Amino acid sequence: MATIAMKFGGTSVADIERIRHVAGLVKREVERGNKVAVVVSAMAGETNKLVAWTNDAAKADGAKGIPNQREYDVVVAAGEQITSGLLAITLNAMGIKARSWLGWQVPIQTSSVHGSARIEAVPASEMQRAVESGEVAVVAGFQGVAGSQRISTLGRGGSDTSAVAVAAGIKAARCDIYTDVDGVYTTDPRIVPKARRLEKIAFEEMLEMASLGAKVLQTRSVEIAMLHRVPTRVLSTFTPDQGGTLLCDEEDIVEKKPVTGIAYSRDEAKITLHKIPDRPGIASAIFGPLADGGVNVDMIVQNVSEDGKKTDLTFTVTRGELTRALAAIEAHAKEIGYRDITHDANVAKVSIIGIGMRAHPGVAQTMFHTLSDKGINIQVISTSEIKVSVLIAEEYVELAVRALHSAYELDAA
Repeated sequence: MATIAMKFGGTSVADIERIRHVAGLVKREVERGNKVAVVVSAMAGETNKLVAWTNDAAKADGAKGIPNQREYDVVVAAGEQITSGLLAITLNAMGIKARSWLGWQVPIQTSSVHGSARIEAVPASEMQRAVESGEVAVVAGFQGVAGSQRISTLGRGGSDTSAVAVAAGIKAARCDIYTDVDGVYTTDPRIVPKARRLEKIAFEEMLEMASLGAKVLQTRSVEIAMLHRVPTRVLSTFTPDQGGTLLCDEEDIVEKKPVTGIAYSRDEAKITLHKIPDRPGIASAIFGPLADGGVNVDMIVQNVSEDGKKTDLTFTVTRGELTRALAAIEAHAKEIGYRDITHDANVAKVSIIGIGMRAHPGVAQTMFHTLSDKGINIQVISTSEIKVSVLIAEEYVELAVRALHSAYELDAA
């Protein structure tokens, strides 16, 4: 018998019939003797509808306005409130004692950045007592409370983060995240049909994969799982008995292959500043305005000329931030002193990830050699202890992913 947290996304609770199916999965855990807290998303499509309403309400005299963010949170948090109530009603009708908990009731305490708040604490002692008494807690995901007064929301995908935080708050033995896929794969099965489902993956590896383009889990949920050492399992709502993938400590993985998975992101844009002065403070002059403009910079490479006086500097941003990044740079053109600026949005990032890289030499060389054999030019390289990322032309993404997947012997037998 254990205390577990279960999380169900929008497709899992898309209508009443699916909510009944979810209730059946919860009932099964209760009948196994487990104490259960459930975190739910809004029904599929509901949040988009609510966001559209807030945008329409903010229009004045036909002009496009920006909704007040505090009131925006009040509206868009309603989707999860509805789902939590419906699931609690369904469970009670099935003979399972349950009650709904909203973010402020748990409480899930957050920062005051409405629309994209960050969780600060989950002192869930009252809810923990209710769960330990045998009552199923049905928690509205995605929402919390800012300053003990106002509803806050965690940004899109925030229900995953809510679930892991609740699991940590009630000291759950495990957090099961039910979704529309049956686990974490070595890469995108839509590109590589022979991709394998991983039985286990280290927190660090999953964090890299999530941040580098894998869409299975929200990055912040993995951060919280790793920080609080909450074993987290990803599995399918519709085929739950297939086992899923367990996120765990590195020490719990016996076989550490050099590369665990291949991730990719098409949401990339490259900016190059040509012939900038090679002097102290130039990097600050470039990246300071970008930071002030809220632009997140990823890969960076610098080439110094032979005379050591001028340099070219290339970096990447998301495509959605390209226009803002160019505007920030051009507004400080005099301070930076570049000759000209070029940009390219037809690029993509491909990454290899694996804790086994620490103990296996030559992993990066295999990547570079494989891409070279396929005639794929590498534009930018960045590395960390457990990943290597390269920027390539977008047209070669699928070819690169398939070739690397085979090169590291990740294909299913």
